[in-house]
Amino acid sequence: RRLKSAPGIADELGSKRVVREFCALSPRQRARYEAALDEFGSGERKRGDVFALITRLKLACDGQGKFDRLCDLLDSIFESGESALVFTQYAKVGAAIAEKLAARYSRPCPFLHGALSPAERERQIAAFDSSKEPCAFVLSLRAGGYGLNLVKASHVIHFDRWWNPAVEAQATDRAHRIGRKGDVLVHLFITEGTIEERVDEILERKSLVAGTLVAGGERFLMSLSPDEIESIARLG
Repeated sequence: RRLKSAPGIADELGSKRVVREFCALSPRQRARYEAALDEFGSGERKRGDVFALITRLKLACDGQGKFDRLCDLLDSIFESGESALVFTQYAKVGAAIAEKLAARYSRPCPFLHGALSPAERERQIAAFDSSKEPCAFVLSLRAGGYGLNLVKASHVIHFDRWWNPAVEAQATDRAHRIGRKGDVLVHLFITEGTIEERVDEILERKSLVAGTLVAGGERFLMSLSPDEIESIARLG
Protein backbone atom coordinates (compact mmCIF):
# COMPACT_ATOMS: atom_id res chain seq x y z
CA ARG A 1 0.00 0.00 0.00
CA ARG A 2 1.37 3.43 -0.95
CA LEU A 3 0.96 6.05 1.76
CA LYS A 4 0.97 9.83 1.40
CA SER A 5 3.77 9.95 3.95
CA ALA A 6 6.07 7.72 1.89
CA PRO A 7 9.20 9.39 0.43
CA GLY A 8 8.47 11.03 -2.90
CA ILE A 9 4.70 10.62 -2.68
CA ALA A 10 4.05 14.15 -1.41
CA ASP A 11 5.77 15.68 -4.43
CA GLU A 12 3.86 13.41 -6.77
CA LEU A 13 0.54 14.18 -5.09
CA GLY A 14 0.61 17.94 -5.40
CA SER A 15 -0.46 20.62 -2.96
CA LYS A 16 -3.76 21.23 -1.19
CA ARG A 17 -4.66 24.91 -0.83
CA VAL A 18 -7.61 26.37 1.07
CA VAL A 19 -9.59 29.46 0.02
CA ARG A 20 -12.46 31.00 1.98
CA GLU A 21 -15.36 32.05 -0.24
CA PHE A 22 -17.44 34.71 1.51
CA CYS A 23 -21.10 34.92 0.52
CA ALA A 24 -23.83 37.45 1.32
CA LEU A 25 -27.29 36.71 2.67
CA SER A 26 -30.15 37.41 0.29
CA PRO A 27 -33.13 39.33 1.76
CA ARG A 28 -35.07 36.07 2.04
CA GLN A 29 -32.19 34.33 3.79
CA ARG A 30 -31.80 37.24 6.19
CA ALA A 31 -35.49 37.06 7.08
CA ARG A 32 -35.23 33.33 7.81
CA TYR A 33 -32.09 33.86 9.88
CA GLU A 34 -33.62 36.69 11.92
CA ALA A 35 -36.83 34.71 12.46
CA ALA A 36 -34.85 31.82 13.95
CA LEU A 37 -32.98 34.18 16.27
CA ASP A 38 -36.16 35.99 17.32
CA GLU A 39 -37.92 32.73 18.15
CA PHE A 40 -34.94 31.52 20.16
CA GLY A 41 -34.63 34.84 22.01
CA SER A 42 -38.30 35.03 22.91
CA GLY A 43 -38.44 31.62 24.56
CA GLU A 44 -36.83 30.19 27.68
CA ARG A 45 -33.68 29.46 25.66
CA LYS A 46 -33.04 26.02 27.10
CA ARG A 47 -29.71 24.40 26.37
CA GLY A 48 -31.49 21.66 24.42
CA ASP A 49 -32.80 24.25 21.99
CA VAL A 50 -29.30 25.32 20.94
CA PHE A 51 -28.79 22.50 18.43
CA ALA A 52 -32.14 23.24 16.77
CA LEU A 53 -31.20 26.91 16.50
CA ILE A 54 -27.81 26.11 14.95
CA THR A 55 -29.47 23.87 12.38
CA ARG A 56 -32.02 26.54 11.44
CA LEU A 57 -29.32 29.18 11.11
CA LYS A 58 -27.10 27.00 8.96
CA LEU A 59 -29.99 26.09 6.67
CA ALA A 60 -30.85 29.79 6.37
CA CYS A 61 -27.27 30.40 5.24
CA ASP A 62 -27.56 27.64 2.61
CA GLY A 63 -29.58 29.73 0.17
CA GLN A 64 -29.38 31.97 -2.86
CA GLY A 65 -26.23 33.81 -1.85
CA LYS A 66 -24.19 30.64 -1.67
CA PHE A 67 -25.76 29.19 -4.80
CA ASP A 68 -24.90 32.33 -6.78
CA ARG A 69 -21.29 32.07 -5.60
CA LEU A 70 -21.24 28.35 -6.41
CA CYS A 71 -22.39 28.99 -9.98
CA ASP A 72 -19.81 31.74 -10.50
CA LEU A 73 -17.11 29.44 -9.20
CA LEU A 74 -18.20 26.44 -11.28
CA ASP A 75 -18.41 28.60 -14.42
CA SER A 76 -14.72 29.37 -13.97
CA ILE A 77 -13.80 25.79 -13.05
CA PHE A 78 -15.61 24.29 -16.03
CA GLU A 79 -14.15 26.90 -18.38
CA SER A 80 -10.70 25.69 -17.28
CA GLY A 81 -11.70 22.11 -18.14
CA GLU A 82 -11.71 21.00 -14.50
CA SER A 83 -14.22 19.22 -12.25
CA ALA A 84 -15.33 19.69 -8.65
CA LEU A 85 -16.74 17.90 -5.62
CA VAL A 86 -19.43 19.81 -3.72
CA PHE A 87 -19.96 18.68 -0.11
CA THR A 88 -22.90 19.60 2.11
CA GLN A 89 -23.92 18.45 5.57
CA TYR A 90 -27.59 18.24 4.60
CA ALA A 91 -29.07 15.75 2.13
CA LYS A 92 -31.97 18.04 1.18
CA VAL A 93 -29.53 20.87 0.44
CA GLY A 94 -27.50 18.51 -1.73
CA ALA A 95 -30.60 17.47 -3.66
CA ALA A 96 -31.48 21.13 -4.30
CA ILE A 97 -27.92 21.90 -5.45
CA ALA A 98 -27.88 18.93 -7.84
CA GLU A 99 -31.25 19.91 -9.31
CA LYS A 100 -30.24 23.54 -9.82
CA LEU A 101 -26.87 22.64 -11.35
CA ALA A 102 -28.46 20.14 -13.73
CA ALA A 103 -30.84 22.86 -14.94
CA ARG A 104 -28.15 25.52 -15.23
CA TYR A 105 -25.63 23.40 -17.14
CA SER A 106 -28.15 21.24 -19.06
CA ARG A 107 -26.62 17.95 -17.98
CA PRO A 108 -27.16 15.47 -15.15
CA CYS A 109 -25.43 16.24 -11.86
CA PRO A 110 -24.69 13.13 -9.79
CA PHE A 111 -25.61 13.30 -6.10
CA LEU A 112 -24.31 10.78 -3.59
CA HIS A 113 -26.20 10.48 -0.30
CA GLY A 114 -26.91 7.93 2.38
CA ALA A 115 -30.28 6.76 1.04
CA LEU A 116 -28.77 5.32 -2.15
CA SER A 117 -28.47 1.58 -2.64
CA PRO A 118 -24.94 0.23 -3.16
CA ALA A 119 -25.68 -0.24 -6.88
CA GLU A 120 -26.97 3.32 -7.31
CA ARG A 121 -24.03 4.63 -5.34
CA GLU A 122 -21.66 2.95 -7.79
CA ARG A 123 -23.63 4.34 -10.75
CA GLN A 124 -23.30 7.88 -9.41
CA ILE A 125 -19.55 7.46 -8.93
CA ALA A 126 -19.16 5.95 -12.41
CA ALA A 127 -21.19 8.79 -13.95
CA PHE A 128 -18.75 11.31 -12.49
CA ASP A 129 -15.60 9.36 -13.34
CA SER A 130 -16.67 8.63 -16.91
CA SER A 131 -17.92 12.10 -17.82
CA LYS A 132 -16.08 13.41 -20.88
CA GLU A 133 -16.76 17.02 -19.94
CA PRO A 134 -16.06 18.97 -16.77
CA CYS A 135 -18.72 18.37 -14.14
CA ALA A 136 -19.64 18.69 -10.48
CA PHE A 137 -20.34 15.81 -8.11
CA VAL A 138 -22.56 16.70 -5.13
CA LEU A 139 -22.03 14.59 -2.00
CA SER A 140 -23.49 14.57 1.48
CA LEU A 141 -20.65 14.81 3.98
CA ARG A 142 -21.64 11.66 5.84
CA ALA A 143 -22.10 9.47 2.75
CA GLY A 144 -19.18 10.77 0.72
CA GLY A 145 -16.70 11.76 3.40
CA TYR A 146 -14.61 8.57 3.28
CA GLY A 147 -13.78 5.49 1.23
CA LEU A 148 -13.91 7.12 -2.20
CA ASN A 149 -11.24 7.81 -4.79
CA LEU A 150 -12.38 10.78 -6.87
CA VAL A 151 -9.10 12.12 -8.25
CA LYS A 152 -10.82 13.52 -11.34
CA ALA A 153 -11.77 16.56 -9.23
CA SER A 154 -9.23 19.36 -8.85
CA HIS A 155 -11.57 21.47 -6.70
CA VAL A 156 -13.38 20.57 -3.47
CA ILE A 157 -16.18 22.89 -2.36
CA HIS A 158 -17.58 22.76 1.18
CA PHE A 159 -20.96 24.41 0.62
CA ASP A 160 -21.57 24.37 4.36
CA ARG A 161 -19.37 23.40 7.28
CA TRP A 162 -19.66 20.69 9.89
CA TRP A 163 -17.17 22.70 11.96
CA ASN A 164 -15.00 19.63 12.39
CA PRO A 165 -11.75 20.22 10.46
CA ALA A 166 -10.77 16.56 10.72
CA VAL A 167 -14.00 15.44 9.03
CA GLU A 168 -13.69 18.15 6.38
CA ALA A 169 -10.10 17.14 5.68
CA GLN A 170 -11.18 13.52 5.29
CA ALA A 171 -13.82 14.59 2.77
CA THR A 172 -11.33 16.78 0.89
CA ASP A 173 -9.00 13.81 0.63
CA ARG A 174 -11.49 12.07 -1.66
CA ALA A 175 -9.81 14.21 -4.36
CA HIS A 176 -6.39 14.79 -2.76
CA ARG A 177 -5.32 11.17 -3.06
CA ILE A 178 -2.53 9.12 -4.51
CA GLY A 179 -3.17 9.08 -8.25
CA ARG A 180 -3.98 12.79 -8.44
CA LYS A 181 -1.28 14.51 -10.50
CA GLY A 182 -2.08 18.18 -9.89
CA ASP A 183 -2.98 20.50 -7.04
CA VAL A 184 -6.33 20.50 -5.24
CA LEU A 185 -8.02 23.79 -4.37
CA VAL A 186 -10.38 23.66 -1.39
CA HIS A 187 -13.15 26.28 -1.19
CA LEU A 188 -14.83 26.91 2.18
CA PHE A 189 -18.16 28.73 1.79
CA ILE A 190 -18.85 31.16 4.64
CA THR A 191 -21.81 33.51 4.92
CA GLU A 192 -20.62 36.92 6.08
CA GLY A 193 -21.82 38.39 9.36
CA THR A 194 -23.41 35.15 10.55
CA ILE A 195 -22.65 32.32 12.93
CA GLU A 196 -20.69 30.69 10.08
CA GLU A 197 -18.12 33.48 10.00
CA ARG A 198 -17.74 33.67 13.79
CA VAL A 199 -17.36 29.92 14.28
CA ASP A 200 -14.80 29.82 11.47
CA GLU A 201 -12.81 32.50 13.33
CA ILE A 202 -13.07 30.50 16.58
CA LEU A 203 -11.84 27.30 14.92
CA GLU A 204 -8.99 29.14 13.23
CA ARG A 205 -7.83 30.57 16.56
CA LYS A 206 -8.11 27.20 18.27
CA SER A 207 -6.14 25.51 15.49
CA LEU A 208 -3.38 28.10 15.72
CA VAL A 209 -3.17 27.82 19.50
CA ALA A 210 -3.29 24.02 19.61
CA GLY A 211 -1.18 23.54 16.50
CA THR A 212 -3.53 20.79 15.40
CA LEU A 213 -7.00 20.17 14.08
CA VAL A 214 -9.99 20.75 16.33
CA ALA A 215 -12.52 17.92 16.44
CA GLY A 216 -16.07 17.79 17.69
CA GLY A 217 -18.20 19.42 15.05
CA GLU A 218 -21.05 21.40 16.62
CA ARG A 219 -20.49 19.71 19.98
CA PHE A 220 -18.07 22.36 21.16
CA LEU A 221 -20.91 24.89 20.89
CA MET A 222 -23.00 22.83 23.27
CA SER A 223 -20.73 23.87 26.13
CA LEU A 224 -21.74 27.52 25.66
CA SER A 225 -24.67 29.13 27.41
CA PRO A 226 -27.77 30.15 25.40
CA ASP A 227 -26.73 33.80 25.87
CA GLU A 228 -23.27 33.06 24.45
CA ILE A 229 -24.78 31.21 21.50
CA GLU A 230 -27.12 34.11 20.79
CA SER A 231 -24.17 36.52 20.87
CA ILE A 232 -22.20 34.42 18.38
CA ALA A 233 -25.21 33.98 16.11
CA ARG A 234 -26.31 37.64 16.05
CA LEU A 235 -26.17 39.15 12.56
CA GLY A 236 -23.30 41.51 11.86
